[in-house]
Amino acid sequence: KTIEFTGALHATVVKQVRLKNPSVKTLVYSATLVGRDADDFSLPKGNTATIAPNRFLHPAEAVLLLISRSVGGIDGATLTFSLKSEVKHIEPADILKCKSPCYEL
Repeated sequence: KTIEFTGALHATVVKQVRLKNPSVKTLVYSATLVGRDADDFSLPKGNTATIAPNRFLHPAEAVLLLISRSVGGIDGATLTFSLKSEVKHIEPADILKCKSPCYEL
């Protein structure tokens, strides 16, 4: 996949890449710019990207049990609650930016 940097002459163009991690473990990437014109690009936030696992992208379900313990001979009723979670909105945990000056003929 190619990320194109298009802009006015001498302008700095910034692009963002969103990475997703479908596994249950954190992923860590080291970013390296290589190639003939690699010096024309930069990674302003450093060269390490950490991508947290997507553990809660699916609805999660559980049951909460509250079981009474007798205090002074008084017992409370056992209570149960059904728990459900759903992700409604996702914000990136971090943004890795790459910028480069643009040159056009």
